[in-house]
Amino acid sequence: MRGIRFPYMSLNLISLNNNIDSLLSCDVDLRQVSVLTLSFIGDSVYDLMVREYIISLANRPVGQLNIRKVSVVNCKFQAECLAVIEPHLTEDERVIFKRGKNANVHCIPKNAEKDDYHTATGFEAVFGYLYLKKDILRLRELFELIKEKVYNKVK
Repeated sequence: MRGIRFPYMSLNLISLNNNIDSLLSCDVDLRQVSVLTLSFIGDSVYDLMVREYIISLANRPVGQLNIRKVSVVNCKFQAECLAVIEPHLTEDERVIFKRGKNANVHCIPKNAEKDDYHTATGFEAVFGYLYLKKDILRLRELFELIKEKVYNKVK
């Protein structure tokens, strides 16, 4: 396939959200969704937002992009980011965060501190909650709050 060039495509959560009905065939009652499920999807949403942001900074080899991504998609960094966004959380988001932080997780990675892991679980739960709620603009607002912190880590 040498010589074939693919046009640059920007994956954007707002455009992805426009097609969300095809991904979720029915409305989800977020009160019925496990907080660990919210964290599971929130981890992916945060990861995608970080990847999107990193590639917007510079076109680099994939190995370099991954090294930068790993430096900010981990429980220690996410716990630090929570400190930045916590004062800006709505009451509903605060409840989701606390539920996530207090969730009964069965295993914690060896390289993670227990408190950081629990805080990161709550952080991810908020991102998952907002995504499933289809509030992409609010996700972007929260990411804007931590963008400078991410930039300083990945530049």
